[in-house]
Amino acid sequence: MSHIKTFQYGEDHLTAGLALGLADGTVKGILSDTCLKKVNTSHQRVQRIVEKGHTVYGINTGFGPLCNTKISKEDTKILQSNILQSHSVGVGTPIANQLAKIMLILKIHALAKGFSGIAETTLQRMLWHLEHDAIPVVPSQGSVGASGDLAPLSHLFLPLIGLGKVEYQGKTITTQELFQKTGLQPLELGPKEGLALINGTQFIAAHGVVVLHKLQHCLKHADIIGTMMIEGLQGSLKPFYEELHQLRPFKGNQHVAGRIRTLLQGSEILEDHIDCERVQDPYSLRCIPQVHGASRNTWLHLKELLEIELNSVTDNPVIIDDELTISGGNFHGQPLAMALDYAALAASEIGNISDRRIYLALEGNSPGVPKLLMKDTGINSGYMILQYTSAALASENKSLCFPASADSIPTSLGQEDHVSMGSISGRKALQIIENVEKILAIELLTAAQAFEYRKPLKSGIVLDEIHTFLRTKVAFAEHDRVFANDIEKGIEIIQNNDIIHLVEDVMQEKNLHWNTPHLEAFEIY
Repeated sequence: MSHIKTFQYGEDHLTAGLALGLADGTVKGILSDTCLKKVNTSHQRVQRIVEKGHTVYGINTGFGPLCNTKISKEDTKILQSNILQSHSVGVGTPIANQLAKIMLILKIHALAKGFSGIAETTLQRMLWHLEHDAIPVVPSQGSVGASGDLAPLSHLFLPLIGLGKVEYQGKTITTQELFQKTGLQPLELGPKEGLALINGTQFIAAHGVVVLHKLQHCLKHADIIGTMMIEGLQGSLKPFYEELHQLRPFKGNQHVAGRIRTLLQGSEILEDHIDCERVQDPYSLRCIPQVHGASRNTWLHLKELLEIELNSVTDNPVIIDDELTISGGNFHGQPLAMALDYAALAASEIGNISDRRIYLALEGNSPGVPKLLMKDTGINSGYMILQYTSAALASENKSLCFPASADSIPTSLGQEDHVSMGSISGRKALQIIENVEKILAIELLTAAQAFEYRKPLKSGIVLDEIHTFLRTKVAFAEHDRVFANDIEKGIEIIQNNDIIHLVEDVMQEKNLHWNTPHLEAFEIY
């Protein structure tokens, strides 16, 4: 495993990319001696608090509205086991295995910083679950994102005490069955441990990691497919000139315009209509840098906030040193909840403008491109109804854009009187992105159909290669057929990132480089 990058939990700086690498096994996470020393020191501090009898929330008191109820030294361990059980109230379809893995990774990293009082044995057991791919089953609904993601985190850690279910060797089994297969025994949690496990924002943050990853791919696809549509409809290059975007230098706008210029290098199609009489293009073509760029800027904002969160301690109380234990609010999900709502809007707008380009391609107003993208219409409906689907998806996304973080319903008998609803923000953002992938697949099909009518003229090297590749999957349509099959192939191409990989390969082979000043900011996460 020497070729696999090593990440030190609690010490190294975690990014979304590293979290994904830890989840897919391309990065190996370890607990170093330095980390374990900090963890054990913090654990011992909790033991001393219990021994001395000092009243500290969550260690020897009840939780939430029961914070003033003192718990005896003898009952502190029972308290920690009870909290995992009582707070396991999640409902709904379980989250994806990848999301549960990322939750586990993020929690290990936060606890390994040594401010939570967790025992080394508990931390090692969590790492065992990751390394043996025994991933707890976590319901998707039930968190209000305030005192952390209490319900989902409780389900995530039920297996530590022998309860709950796990995904193991391709099957969903009970933890008892897992123990029978592996010889493991349930752990006995010490003071503060149960609370340390379930306080935190790891459900929200895990969604943030996947949103960042999937939204970046949507943004890349949108630029590429939008540029193919520019060629298919003979759009002008001038709106993407560097001189224009230097006058309004948003990073996202400049980045998108630079990508479009690069993709259009050497295009015969552009040269063919350079002196045409059209003064300007519709906004869905002309304003791609401004619209896609705004979503790019939103992506940057999420990346910045998410990276802070991934390297933070978000449970409660926090054990600073022997003299200072703080019961604060680092578990409140508002910082990410608002950013995820913003990202949901950014994703929705990518789908919205993509649908407008699809509609534009059907109008038949571009010379040489027939109405509905098919010559023999009347008996054939052409690509008309594909836009119905993109319209439906775009509309659904708009209805999902209501910001969950704008709502708050008090819980815990008023102790938690303002909550973030960030878990809903994350779930909705992923729903929207999945819809955008489908819209982009439809735009890919329509852009390729329009592109076909520009033959024998050639586009830029990269776009021609994309069109050639697509035609190995989806044939040019001269007559009506079951277009749902084409759409499914398009969705598969988008979700597999086939086009993105193809672009990278062609650019490397032809020694081409992106003409954008902000490449690193938008590529590295």
